[in-house]
Amino acid sequence: MNPLIGLAIGLIVLFVFFSSFFTVQQQTRAVLERFGRFARVAGPGLRWKLPLVDRIAGHISHRVQELEIKVESKTKDDVFVDLLIAVQYYVPESDEAVRSAFYRLTNPRQQISSYVFDTVRALVPDMAVDHVFAEKDKIALAVKERLQETITQFGFTIMQTLVNDIQPDATVKEAMNKVNASARLREAAKNEAEAQKIRVIAQAEAEARAKELQGVGIARQRLAIANGLKESVQTCAEAGISPEEATKMVLLTQHYDTVTAIGTHGKATVMLIPYSPQGMSQISEQITAALLTTAEAERMAAAKPPPKPA
Repeated sequence: MNPLIGLAIGLIVLFVFFSSFFTVQQQTRAVLERFGRFARVAGPGLRWKLPLVDRIAGHISHRVQELEIKVESKTKDDVFVDLLIAVQYYVPESDEAVRSAFYRLTNPRQQISSYVFDTVRALVPDMAVDHVFAEKDKIALAVKERLQETITQFGFTIMQTLVNDIQPDATVKEAMNKVNASARLREAAKNEAEAQKIRVIAQAEAEARAKELQGVGIARQRLAIANGLKESVQTCAEAGISPEEATKMVLLTQHYDTVTAIGTHGKATVMLIPYSPQGMSQISEQITAALLTTAEAERMAAAKPPPKPA
């Protein structure tokens, strides 16, 4: 035999021998076909197939995959919203699931998207736009249940569905922000009015208490003045001065003390008082007349009989 022919045959045998071995990566399954027909599923590691008979038709990954789908839908109150739905799915590690996932669906991602679109657009139109935000977990659960009913038979398992984002129309979003801002301003104004009310009541109570204490102080001051005048008049009477002259002298002394106190005050205003001898005599007569008038009024009030009962 020609050595070259023998070498060629040997190389072909070696090529066929080594081509019958292949490797499959971790978390992956290989689908083998024999003459165009499904033969078996090969797991991870070094595997063998019949040379020139079996071929690797494809691979299926068992890793969790995520598919993001943006769905536009109209709510019950005629507002268009965009919902970003994330679907997390995987193929279980079983030969039957791998075979179904490989052969039964032509484009799994597209077909999952179709089911998501159908579920969301059947659910969102029955909700108001505010409820869409509040019920996003309900939407995600409805999508998951719908996909589990349909996709499981094709070899896929739905692990989780999430509503990652809800975006209403820009004008509607701006209007919602304005409504929220108005509500917060109204609540702030209400709280401020309540606080102002509390401050006013507290201030009024403080002023009333201050007036009450001031009145008590004035009454005690006047009582002390009256007692002092009484003692002064008694002292003058003991010294041989008539009560009228003693009263005039005490009142004039009190008057001078008051004028002195006003003059020593830093912010005192100007006072014009007739300080001629005739003026002082008039002041004395006015004080006496005022005292006599007050005494007469008190005497008449005491002598007046009480009103008859009706």
